Amino acid sequence: MDFYAVNIDPSDSFDKLEDFKRDQGYPWPLTHSDRDTLLRLKRDSTVTKIAFDSEGVIVYRERMGGGDAETWRELFQELSGTG
Repeated sequence: MDFYAVNIDPSDSFDKLEDFKRDQGYPWPLTHSDRDTLLRLKRDSTVTKIAFDSEGVIVYRERMGGGDAETWRELFQELSGTG
């Protein structure tokens, strides 16, 4: 299972993303997205959490503030086949 954080601000450089990743202690990769991808995903909040299954189907979507640690733990277990 892969986990990515996707930045939507095109003015942020990759160096800025790497600095943010290091400062926050994030172990996962950070990347940029393009406008078309964000529109296709119907991303409608600055922070939107989206999980896809192995077929690329969205199985979870939550806006900023939603999705506590237990929800993510259960989702990751389900997606990895360990739950």
